[in-house]
Amino acid sequence: MNPAVSDQGHDRPTAAPDRDVFAPVALGAYPGAVARFLACEARSPVPVPVSGRADLAQSVSAANALYADVRAPAPLDVGVVLGAGDLPPAVAELARPLARRWIDEKELQDAAGLRERHPGTLLVVGRYDRLTLSPVREILLAGPRGAQRALTLLSGRDNASVAWTVAKQYAVPAADVSALGLFTDTDRPPHAPGVRVFDDRDFERADVQGEILGTHWRRVVFQGHGKDDSINLGAFTICGRNATVPAAAGLLGPRCAYGLPCYKPEDKLVPLHRVGAVEVVLSACNSGPLADLALYDPKYQLLLSALDGPARTVVAAVSVHDSDRPENVAWMHAARTGADSVDTLNASLAGCHPYPAFLRFGMPGAPEQTPPAPAPADHRPDPLLLTVGHRLTALLASGLLAPQHGLRPRLTRLARKVDQWVARPTHLADASPEEIRSSLAADLQSLDHALAERIAENPEDEVMNYPAHFGDRSRLDPQVREVPCHCGRPAQEFTRRGLLPHVLDTTCAVCLRCGDVTFRVPGAPALWAYAADGVEQGGELVVRAELTAARPGPVRLGLFVPTYLREDTVVEPRTVRVRAGDTRPRDVAFRVRCAPGTAPQAYYFTVFAVQDLAVSTARRHFGVVPRRR
Repeated sequence: MNPAVSDQGHDRPTAAPDRDVFAPVALGAYPGAVARFLACEARSPVPVPVSGRADLAQSVSAANALYADVRAPAPLDVGVVLGAGDLPPAVAELARPLARRWIDEKELQDAAGLRERHPGTLLVVGRYDRLTLSPVREILLAGPRGAQRALTLLSGRDNASVAWTVAKQYAVPAADVSALGLFTDTDRPPHAPGVRVFDDRDFERADVQGEILGTHWRRVVFQGHGKDDSINLGAFTICGRNATVPAAAGLLGPRCAYGLPCYKPEDKLVPLHRVGAVEVVLSACNSGPLADLALYDPKYQLLLSALDGPARTVVAAVSVHDSDRPENVAWMHAARTGADSVDTLNASLAGCHPYPAFLRFGMPGAPEQTPPAPAPADHRPDPLLLTVGHRLTALLASGLLAPQHGLRPRLTRLARKVDQWVARPTHLADASPEEIRSSLAADLQSLDHALAERIAENPEDEVMNYPAHFGDRSRLDPQVREVPCHCGRPAQEFTRRGLLPHVLDTTCAVCLRCGDVTFRVPGAPALWAYAADGVEQGGELVVRAELTAARPGPVRLGLFVPTYLREDTVVEPRTVRVRAGDTRPRDVAFRVRCAPGTAPQAYYFTVFAVQDLAVSTARRHFGVVPRRR
C-alpha cells in the first residue's frame, strides 16, 4: 500500500553486522533450536519460528540490520507465564533466563501478598488474548504512587509473535543505530540537541513517511490523536493494520475492516511493523490496551503491529492520558541520557491521574546502566494559591471563553449582579434573600437554556473544553474512589484541584476500557449514559441517560455525536428540559437514528447536562455494523 522508501539521506547503518542476530526456523525445529541456543555460550543467532508468517520473516530480516550482537538482558526479580499450557514449551524456556524466580499465575490474584512474598520487579509473559485486565489490575493500579512494582510485559498476537518478542530481548543494538526521533501532531516542542523533532509544520512540507521508514531509530515517539489502530500525524497515519494476519469474526474494526477506504490518505500510511526502531513509543490514548479493553480486532491494533516488527521495546498507553509538552521534553531528556521511557513518562504524568498511563513491552535496561527514574510529578504549590473560584469567575477570568464568545456579555451582566448581591450594603438593604434567589434563578434558567442550545448546535463550543483547560491548571487530589462504569467494568473517579481562584476543580471518571467517560465540576449534576454496544446501519440506538441533579430545579440535557457523524444521524430530542424534584437519580431517554449509509466503525455519543452554569458530560462508545441481509 505504501511506496518503497529509499535509504538515501537517512540514518541507516553503513555496514551490515558481521553475523545475523536472528535465524528463522521452521516450527518443528524450534524446540531443538532453542535448546541449542541456550546451551551455547556464544548464543547466536536467536531462533525465531516464522512458519506461515511472512511478516515475521520480513521483520527478522529488518532486525538483523538493527542489532549487532546477542546477550541475555539483566533478569528481573519475578516472572510469570499467563496461559503456559497455550504456549509452546520452548517459548517459556527461552524466557526463563529473563527472570530470577518464576511463579504460578494464580499468585497474581493476590497483589499485596505477591509484593510481600516476591518483592521487586515483575515480568509477565503471555499471548495477547491472555493479557487481560484481571490478572494485572491490582498491580497496574498500585502505581505510579505508593507500592509500585516495576511491570514488564512480553506478548504478541499468537505463539509465533510471542516467541519473536522473547527472542528480541536477547538482541544488542548496533552502535551506529543512534537516531532519536519525536513525531508529534499535538505539540510544537523545543528542538533538543540530538533529537530529530517533527511537528505539524513539518508534516506539511516533509516526506514524513520516508523519514520514518527510511531511518534506523534507536528510539522514536509517535504522538497524536487516534484509536488503538492508528495515530494521526497530519495527513500521515501510523497504521496498525497487518495485512498478512486474519481478522477475527464478530469483532469491531475500523473502516477498512468493512471494505471502505481509510479515513486518511492511503499513500501516507506508515505500517507500524515496518518501522525500523529498537524502541517505539506510542504516545496516543489507548495505543496499547489489554485484550479485554481493546476497541478493535487485534488485526488492526498498533501494539500488536509494533510487537510483530523489529522493535525490541514497545511503549504503549493502556488507556487515556494527558501527555503533552512536559512529557515530550522529559522523554527527549530520557532518550539522550538512556533513562527508561516508561518510568519517565509515568513519573511526568503522576500529577495528572492516579494510574500509570504507559506499559513497557520489552525488558528494561540493567539498573546499573540506567539513570534512576525521576520522582513522580506533583502539582502541589503554595496552599495560598489553591483557593477555588466560583463558576462565573471561572468562565470569565480563566481564559476559557474568548473575548467575543456569544454568552460573555450576559455572563458579565450576571457577574455584576452577583457581586452586588454578595456586597454587604446591597445584600442587607436593597433585596431580601427570597428576591435575590428568585432573580438569580430566572437568570440561571435563561442562561442554562442558551448554553445548552449553543452546545447542541456546536459541541466544540469553547465551554466544552473546560476539563482540559481547568485540568492543565490543577493538581491531582490523591483520593480516588471506584465507581461502576456504564460498560459494567470498574472505573476510577478522581478530582483535579484548581490552583488559582478562577480555576474550578474538575472530577473525571476513567474506565480502562472506555476512557474518560464523565466530567463535571463540584456541585454539578452527575451523569451516566447507557446504550447497546452497537447498532446496524439504518437502525436506532436507544440511549438512557441517568441524571442526578445537584439540587431540585430545572436541568437542561442534550445529546450530540461527533461532527463527522452528524450528517448520517438524527438525534431526538436534541435538547430537553427536565425538572428535578429532588436529588435522586432519574432517567432521560434519547434516540440516535443512523442512516442506511452510515460507515461501519466505532463512534461515540456524548450526553450533557447544564444546571446553574455547570456542564456535565458522559461519553459512550458504540459501533455501527453492517446491516444483516
